[in-house]
Amino acid sequence: MGETTSTIFAWLEHQEAWAPLLFIAIHLLRPFLFLPVMLVCITGGVLFGPIAGSAYSVVGTMLSSLLFYRTIRLVPSGLKKLGSLKEKWLRRNSHLTVKQVAVLRLVPFIHFHLLSYCLLEISADFKEYAKSSLFANLPLAVVYTSVGQWISLFSIPMMILFSGALIGVCFLIRKKYEVFLWKDFFQTTS
Repeated sequence: MGETTSTIFAWLEHQEAWAPLLFIAIHLLRPFLFLPVMLVCITGGVLFGPIAGSAYSVVGTMLSSLLFYRTIRLVPSGLKKLGSLKEKWLRRNSHLTVKQVAVLRLVPFIHFHLLSYCLLEISADFKEYAKSSLFANLPLAVVYTSVGQWISLFSIPMMILFSGALIGVCFLIRKKYEVFLWKDFFQTTS
C-alpha cells in the first residue's frame, strides 16, 4: 500500500498544471484508497508549499465533506452505522460543537466522516453544514500542510502526548450544559 501511495504522489508531482486538480481528486478518492487525511494534507505541503497546499487541501476536504452530505442519506445503513459509532464513542444525547470538531479533526486517528456526521447532526440545513465544515476543515488543512514535516517527525510517545493535549483542549471548549429528555430523566420501569 505504501508503494502505491508513493507512486501516485510521485506521478502527481510531474503533472504541473493538472497537479492541483489531481490532488483535489485524491482528496475525494481518499476514503476509497484508505488514505488518512493527515497524509494527504502533509503531501500537499510537500508538493505545493504551505500556502497553495493549504488552499488545495481546504478545497479537497470541503468537497469531500459536501459529497458526504449529499451521499450519506442515500445509504441508510452507513448513516445508521455512523450513528451507532458516535453513540459508542460519545454519550447518548451529547452533541459536539463546531469548535470541538475542528480540534478533533487534528487528532490523527479519529474518523473524518464520523466528525462530518457530528456536524451533520448539529446543522439545520446544507448552508449551515457547509459553513461548519469550512470552519472545521480549515485548521486541519493549515496545520497538517504547513507544519506537516514537523508533526511527521514526532516519535510515538510525542504523538500520543500531542493527541492527548488536543483531546484536553476539546474538553475545555465543550458545552457546559447537558440536555435531558423528559422520558430519559423519568424512566419508567416495566
